[in-house]
Amino acid sequence: MKINHGLVLALSALSAGLLISCVKPADDTASEVDSQKVTQEPTQSAAAQSNGERVATVDISAETASTYLTHVADDIVIPAYADAAKQSEQLYKLAQQNCQQAPVSGAKLQELRDQWLQLAQAWAAAEMINFGPATDSMSNLYINYYPDERGLVHSGVADLISANPNLTAEQLANESAIVQGVPGLEEALYVNDSLDATQCAYVISASSALSTRLEAIESNWRKNAVTLMAIDKTPTSDQGLNQWFNSLLALVEITKTNAIDQPLGITGSTKGHLPAATAEQSRAIITAKVDALNQTLTDPALIAILGRNNESLVSDNLSTALSDTTTLLAQMPEDIADADKSEQQALFDQLTTVTRLIKRQLIPTLGIRVGFNSNDGD
Repeated sequence: MKINHGLVLALSALSAGLLISCVKPADDTASEVDSQKVTQEPTQSAAAQSNGERVATVDISAETASTYLTHVADDIVIPAYADAAKQSEQLYKLAQQNCQQAPVSGAKLQELRDQWLQLAQAWAAAEMINFGPATDSMSNLYINYYPDERGLVHSGVADLISANPNLTAEQLANESAIVQGVPGLEEALYVNDSLDATQCAYVISASSALSTRLEAIESNWRKNAVTLMAIDKTPTSDQGLNQWFNSLLALVEITKTNAIDQPLGITGSTKGHLPAATAEQSRAIITAKVDALNQTLTDPALIAILGRNNESLVSDNLSTALSDTTTLLAQMPEDIADADKSEQQALFDQLTTVTRLIKRQLIPTLGIRVGFNSNDGD
């Protein structure tokens, strides 16, 4: 099954609200990171003051910025990709083990589904890194083709399996993004009550190909973290801080728009579907994103920077808002489509609060700029 890759990827990138550079997939050489092109809002302190908020900018030295960004790369970014690669590899090994004799059903199929969910949550957390080799090469779309507003994954995976009963990982790597990665595996594992030999071949090949892709991203970061995080530019530029915190902001805004607002029709007509809709595990995916944000934005290294001007209130506000979001999610059904409209609205409102805190308090306090993306707005 062959589909125009460029058209599919372009449509997906646009629907996800992401501006992604169409470049050759990243290899082990460092990709040049140009100065981040952002559309600046009015001076952030002025913007915040117009909303009745007083913002004191923290003085961040080049040494402090370099130390913090190194910590982010070594202790947050690389481990996030490493975990996703590990979970994919574990799914591959489990599929090899459980698929030795088809059909696969019952406890063995449930084991595969449980491991898939671990993988899906690990990648959901890694999506906070919205720059670097994963997005530069569009690998993020091959890993997670979402939002799939036209339902291409469902038919694409079925057609691919039908046409390739003995599919290999090498063959799959040359196929469209819509039949690869986390959503493709979800489709194979959850649509059927059992897996036949052809479906087993797909799960084995898809998890293997995904592991290879994730390991390449992790390896690229390990080799090129200084360039990718712009650590070497801190004496003359705040590019690294800009791209990191705008990446976290983008995760909130994209999640709020694509994973909650549009599929649930909070502010308009419904569009697309919830994450992990086939598995009915949308709560787990959104919770993984919120947990990653919580750990990152309440990181002691960041709190220490904010504390230089006694700006701990910013950290406290973020911690409270994210904790409240986690609590709300814990009280919702596994499939948030089954939640009351009031709960869905409350979740949307909570993420709006987090967005405002990052845009109007955290980013101005750090003295950096709010970038533009098509999901912008709070």
